[in-house]
Amino acid sequence: MEFHVKPASGSPSSSASTDPNSSSIPSNQDPMQSWWESISKARASIHALSSILPSSSLSLSSLADSDLPARSLLQSPDVYDAVSSCLFSPHSGSGPDPICQWLYETFQSSDPGLRLVAVSFIPILSGLYLSRVVVSQSTPLAGFEAVLLALYASELKARGGKPVSISIPDLSQPSLYHTPRSRPSSMASAGLFIGMASPPLEPQSEVKSTKRACIVGVALECYYKQISHMPSWSKLDFCRFAAAWAGQNCPCKAEFDGDEDAEIDGFSEARVSEEGEEVEGCVEDMEKLKIAEDRSYSSPEGARIPLPWELLQPTLRIIGHCLLAPLNPQDVKDAASMAVKCLYARASHDLLPQAILATRSLVQLDKRARQAAMAAAAENPASNSNTPSKAKKPEIFLMAK
Repeated sequence: MEFHVKPASGSPSSSASTDPNSSSIPSNQDPMQSWWESISKARASIHALSSILPSSSLSLSSLADSDLPARSLLQSPDVYDAVSSCLFSPHSGSGPDPICQWLYETFQSSDPGLRLVAVSFIPILSGLYLSRVVVSQSTPLAGFEAVLLALYASELKARGGKPVSISIPDLSQPSLYHTPRSRPSSMASAGLFIGMASPPLEPQSEVKSTKRACIVGVALECYYKQISHMPSWSKLDFCRFAAAWAGQNCPCKAEFDGDEDAEIDGFSEARVSEEGEEVEGCVEDMEKLKIAEDRSYSSPEGARIPLPWELLQPTLRIIGHCLLAPLNPQDVKDAASMAVKCLYARASHDLLPQAILATRSLVQLDKRARQAAMAAAAENPASNSNTPSKAKKPEIFLMAK
């Protein structure tokens, strides 16, 4: 079984990749017929997955018989666990891997709901791929690479060969409400400052070592675009992989756990006494700052990997959503908090200014949000924020005529 990456023309369009509820129904096509075709494709995909999973696994017949089989497949934690177990298999990711083949074909489907199902497995697929490539580069991972290239081709067509830019107004000019209607010639020539968030993408037919971080980063961008539709267990897996990518535990990640004046575990402040005697143990403390470069280190969720900015940028975007989105469950927020602290420690050791600024900002936002939640809970200890308050009955006054 071989994978053949389809050209960019066969990938989903920009509108289809950003709005799962959008429909590519032509004007002359019956909506009922299109709805039935979507149901049939989802059921065929579920039956194909049922033939791939072990016989002792769960039954998928109830999902196929539901009114919205694609949505039921996406929101089923049992299906996610079963597919994840296959992906965590030591022999997964090879060329003839049936799970990778199913993910590839599911993403290439014209049904937006099925594409969301494939996108939900991007955290596990990218996490395992990057971890295994770092640990052992001789292991063939053509199955993982085929799915990543399909995601890359989809984003390549969606961008249309253009970079992702950010327009920032010129702060030297008056604000929008103070700008005169008739602009002077000097102001007319003043444009907007354009910042490039991502350079133009180039077509890729294979995953080269020099383009690996870019391809996986683009796949994570596809995941971030659909993150509002992703289940919580998918976000939780990504946070765990991100923490593992940062490397071994370091005392730096505990810098924001306690009070600002508290001493960090593993660090001792070097003080010089009046007589000029230095505190002993500074050399040992500096050695603790070092993160081991042992490539054999790995955890069940991944291994320490290189983190260039093209890979770290979408990672921080996803973690920022997991950390600050109000509808995320608490376990996702806790995992994101741990992940961003590990990434902050990694950025501090690698001396990456962009990464230090971004991760430290996320850590501070998380800390303030938790302090505000604790203060609100202390003020109203008897109330539960998750339970809506019961509306009071309107008072009725009787008036004598």
